[in-house]
Amino acid sequence: MADKHGALRKQALGAFVRSARDRVTPQQAGIAGGQRRRTPGLRREEVAQLCDISVTWYTWIEQGRDVSVSAAVWARLATVLQMTRAERAYLFELADLSDPEHNGTAVPAPTVSLQSCVDSINVPAYILDRHWNVLAFNAALDQVFAGWMGGQAQPNLLRFIFLDAQAPAIVVDWETRANRVVAEFRADIGVYLDDADTTTLIDELLTGSPVFRHWWSRQVVVEREGGLRAFNHPQLGYREFEQITFRLATQHDCKLVMLLHGAANVEGSNAG
Repeated sequence: MADKHGALRKQALGAFVRSARDRVTPQQAGIAGGQRRRTPGLRREEVAQLCDISVTWYTWIEQGRDVSVSAAVWARLATVLQMTRAERAYLFELADLSDPEHNGTAVPAPTVSLQSCVDSINVPAYILDRHWNVLAFNAALDQVFAGWMGGQAQPNLLRFIFLDAQAPAIVVDWETRANRVVAEFRADIGVYLDDADTTTLIDELLTGSPVFRHWWSRQVVVEREGGLRAFNHPQLGYREFEQITFRLATQHDCKLVMLLHGAANVEGSNAG
């Protein structure tokens, strides 16, 4: 079954590359006009030459054959075929490889629109970038963290969990959550491990937190999941939420996280 699935992906990949080739004209690719063509797109020989690979190899790619193609070759193909960002992401998804240019993609700075987004949500909400910096958060979220978010020039959820003395008291079942958080972060950061900001953050956490150092060495990777999140607020007491997470359509390495109120919060607020 796995072999059949892999064959289907390669066939889809070949068809996608062939379609992209047909859309690029010689003029767009910087090739001087010559003899008349039956189709307006590039020839296989031209794409192969521009990508510095053999015509046979490129033909096998379009035919969906079982050939091993490096990420660097896919990147050259995406450039030569003038793919959009969405097309390039789809290409690398089908190839089951990380785009080597991701490491150079800048993480967006907080914007008014991001802040307006979370302010419009009537439950605790925040937006995380790939380094788990909190790009935007609302007042309800700051209350959950007992004002910690608002007191930081650049709040970072990992620094709170592993380096702030308040975290084990505020986060219910802190050790279990810390274990899970490290595995989720590893999944998020895999393609950015060579990025300078990533290595700086990881080194800081390894140096400052024996717990982070222990779980990081275990090499566990899991996807970020929703579910129960509980906090012990210094004034409001026990608070329980259901967490849901969405990826931003315009920035796939950023996430919108919302904490939906649970029954325990209502009881807690009635208790005053």
